[in-house]
Amino acid sequence: MKKINKYFSIFSIIVLIVSISVLPIETKAKTIKEFEAEVEKYTSELEAKKAKIATNDAEIAEIKKKIQDIEAKIEATENEINELQKEIDESNEEIAKKSEESKKIMEYYQLSNGDNVYLEYAFGASSITDLIYRVSVVEQLTEYNNKVMKELEELIKINEQRQKELANKKVELKSMEEELESEKERINADSKSIRETMPALEDQIKAAKGNITYYKNLGCGDTEDIYTCQYRVQQRNSSSSVPSTNGFYRPMEYGYVTQWYSGYGGHLGVDLSSSNKSIPVYPIASGQLFFVGYDTYGALIVVLRHNYNGQYIYSTYAHLRSFSSAVAGYVSYNSSSSIQNGPIISANTSIGNMGSTGYSTGPHLHIEMTTCSWHKGGGCTWYTYQRSTVNPTRYISIPSRWDNR
Repeated sequence: MKKINKYFSIFSIIVLIVSISVLPIETKAKTIKEFEAEVEKYTSELEAKKAKIATNDAEIAEIKKKIQDIEAKIEATENEINELQKEIDESNEEIAKKSEESKKIMEYYQLSNGDNVYLEYAFGASSITDLIYRVSVVEQLTEYNNKVMKELEELIKINEQRQKELANKKVELKSMEEELESEKERINADSKSIRETMPALEDQIKAAKGNITYYKNLGCGDTEDIYTCQYRVQQRNSSSSVPSTNGFYRPMEYGYVTQWYSGYGGHLGVDLSSSNKSIPVYPIASGQLFFVGYDTYGALIVVLRHNYNGQYIYSTYAHLRSFSSAVAGYVSYNSSSSIQNGPIISANTSIGNMGSTGYSTGPHLHIEMTTCSWHKGGGCTWYTYQRSTVNPTRYISIPSRWDNR
């Protein structure tokens, strides 16, 4: 009997662990009064966030300006190097000419080598005056030639030194440009993680206030948990009920991970890509269409609501290249709105194609899973939404690469 009780206890613990592992993260219970208080507090905080985002944007703009200035300096330096090379080439040509002239002069000036050409030239004079003249001419030509040659050689040395200095300057400017590009990439990466699918601040406030009205119209009491109320009312109404799902699929037939989930304050979802840069995207499970439209940065987005273990889970698909015919008729240009009593989309119905719309650096699918949505009827503000995200890999088997759903 003791052995049976022991096995039963072990079995109970295993069941408890398994049940905990498959349940979604609980969304904190919230009443309409609590939600109203959050919206009031949140609205006042949005202005501070707006200023912070503006500061970040200004920093990016300043870095871009610095990069443009450096690129202009690099271009000017390259032009200067090219002009300098022309001067050096011209000087070399001049030296070649002067060298040829020097050879002719030296034909008359070879005493140091024991030659008598100079003497022949000098003593070939017809008179003393002519002799003095010839000697003077040879000396002047030699002196002039030496002076010109010396000046040209000095010029080449100076130009070659300038050439080295300009080359070093170009390397230094390139290094500065690379550092700024690196800094810009770092800020852009931070912004991408924080701002991906982020709605405009005005839309956040509008949606938050719309949520309050929505739950009051739904008939939820002031002290009633709005999530429990919403689930009860909607599931009782056949036109808005969401079918249950037992599990989740990968949203693409094949692909690979480009960025993993890091949670609040970082990357709120998982980024997926594929060799086919416009591969069809599917829902991770059958669910109710909740939003189809654009975010602040122009990304095409689809949001579905799923019924999992008696609770709602929302899946967001961002940066789509295009919407499929199954969802295109519901597109909204108001990012704070949602679709009331949207159609049920099966897991095998494409909702669009992978793309690079909005705040994106290349074709990929950004997928988020949350326990609420900031859109009207989703039950949370954007502030709470970010904290409601769930690591998609907790529900979907997503290896680094895969070749089936």
